[in-house]
Amino acid sequence: MFRIWIMVSMYIESVPNRASPPAILLRESFRDGGRVKKRTLVNLSKLPTAAINALRRILRGERLVSPDDAFSCLRSLPHGHVAAVLATVRKLGLPALLARSPGRLRDLVLALLVARVIDAQSKLATARALTPESAVSTLGQMLDLGTVDPKELYAAMDWLVERQTAIEQRLAKRHLQEHTLVLYDLTSSYVEGTHCELAQRGHSRDRKKGTLQIVFGLLCAATGCPVAVEVFEGSTSDPNTVAAQVDKIRTRFGLHRVVLVGDRGMLTAARIREDLAGGDGLRWITTLRAPTIRKLVGAGTVTPSLFDQRDLAEVTSEDFPGERLIVCRNPLLAAERQRKRHELLAATEKELEPIVAATRRRNNPLRGAADIGIRVGKVINRYKVAKHFVTTITDESFTFRRDQDKIADEQQLDGLYIVRSNVEPEQFDATQTVRAYKDLAKVERAFRFLKTVDLKVRPIHHRRADRVRAHVLLCMLAYYVEWHMRQALKPLLFDDHDPAAAEQQRASVVQKAKRSPAARAKAARKRTADDLPVHSFRTLLADLGTLTANTMRVVDGDATFTMLTKPTPGQQRSFELLGVSPQM
Repeated sequence: MFRIWIMVSMYIESVPNRASPPAILLRESFRDGGRVKKRTLVNLSKLPTAAINALRRILRGERLVSPDDAFSCLRSLPHGHVAAVLATVRKLGLPALLARSPGRLRDLVLALLVARVIDAQSKLATARALTPESAVSTLGQMLDLGTVDPKELYAAMDWLVERQTAIEQRLAKRHLQEHTLVLYDLTSSYVEGTHCELAQRGHSRDRKKGTLQIVFGLLCAATGCPVAVEVFEGSTSDPNTVAAQVDKIRTRFGLHRVVLVGDRGMLTAARIREDLAGGDGLRWITTLRAPTIRKLVGAGTVTPSLFDQRDLAEVTSEDFPGERLIVCRNPLLAAERQRKRHELLAATEKELEPIVAATRRRNNPLRGAADIGIRVGKVINRYKVAKHFVTTITDESFTFRRDQDKIADEQQLDGLYIVRSNVEPEQFDATQTVRAYKDLAKVERAFRFLKTVDLKVRPIHHRRADRVRAHVLLCMLAYYVEWHMRQALKPLLFDDHDPAAAEQQRASVVQKAKRSPAARAKAARKRTADDLPVHSFRTLLADLGTLTANTMRVVDGDATFTMLTKPTPGQQRSFELLGVSPQM
């Protein structure tokens, strides 16, 4: 009894000590002759605060145990990247964009979309990653999917492609309007297998000659934000895809006064004449091919004197009535093309010289015009400069030389390009028109993200045409999410987050784009202005994935709860920039 009384009577008191820190004293109280007194047992002032607080809790009768004794961690799953992407998906309103009413198929599509942004995998691998038993993240848990069968994911893709028209119309309503730019470009992606009806042989932009492929075109807003995608057979040429896009803009999107921007291989003279003609206000911007530029140079329409004091000039030609021709010359580009041509010519000569030597050797010389021609044919155009050589082949000899006239003729066009448009000067002046054409680089950037390390649209393994279309649409929607995330996360990425300052770095729109001082400093230090690590989009997602959701259970009980790890400063900044929360 005495021992219990002592424990209860002990307490810790903080006593003011004038200008010095207060004294922390262990005291006890006792009764003496009907009066309550107290006395100091020991001075605790030199103990750590944590030890003092622990002793205070003991004196209050609280039970102290270590976390290992109080809780057990049943499971830990990567969560931060899922929270960032899924919260962005919801913030963008993609669930309602896919379908007005919730349902399992819609949730499965959302899971496929988020999984592709985080780590693109096969449908079987994705199904396993979503199923609780084999989950690799909290994605399946956050969407409450339960066990996922791969067949369900294919059914979700079929459900998605049926809604492509409505989805693209809603995206167009968000991001396109009259009197704005619409960027269009085309790429290809190779296909595994031989049974896909869309897979054909054609010009491979993946540099995989002889493989089957599909072709798909991407429509983007002026900012580079994707709006619509369409899949074509792999043998479809670029110009033959234009009519479908014009019909989509005019009919499905209901737009009649926009400016379509496409490259010279797509918006050809025939397409402009047949598909873009009409008085409904649809305008276009493209460039001229090299033979047409050479013709204008030969006719004196384009002369070197145009660029004596400037690198951009607007000219007219009888061959292009009612159109604007904006001639641009980039000296740096000209120098680069001359350097590259010289290297390719030298490399070709290095390949041809052994053939010359073979015809002149004493023992077993190479003879016969046919045999010599076969050897020459295998190497002369390897670097695409055969047109710059004059070759002479006989039964006993082979000689070659550079065609200096043709080389000089081509050098006149180095660094020279001509933007062709029917946009009125009141809408876009010459500089704005050139800048609009250069915006096509944003679509090319989208293709890089779609096809390489980010979203991995290739290779395509699906056999059915609709599944291929669903796969490409899913990748486009994933890029739509990634595009918005990149815009928000630019301060933490190597991307230039100060485009206005970057534009001030060049005196003319013709010059090569430069990075802003802030972006260069960020890239040099690999640290942001507030001293956080700079990431690529991939490494930032990987970093966010280290924020885990831990399923905890109370010892001596069945109750469980989820506890998140504390975000690092970089992770916390990422969520702040995205305007979302990591909470489940």
